[in-house]
Amino acid sequence: MASEEYHRGEMDIHEQVATYNAVMGLTKWGSLAIATAVLALVLWFCTPAGFIGGLIPALAVLVIGIFVLRDKKDGGH
Repeated sequence: MASEEYHRGEMDIHEQVATYNAVMGLTKWGSLAIATAVLALVLWFCTPAGFIGGLIPALAVLVIGIFVLRDKKDGGH
């Protein structure tokens, strides 16, 4: 019977962990990229701020986002 061959906790899950970490990383950094692009484009085209008025706040959000979202070396659960 197949259920007798299964032993809980003995399966190698390195591939699943790597896939999960990749998806979470792409989600995190992709969200930052989209938020930065939307902010820059909205300020550029929908306000009288112009290109520079949209670029400077978008770069500020990008720098703050990179600082907040980067992987912490000593942090962890």
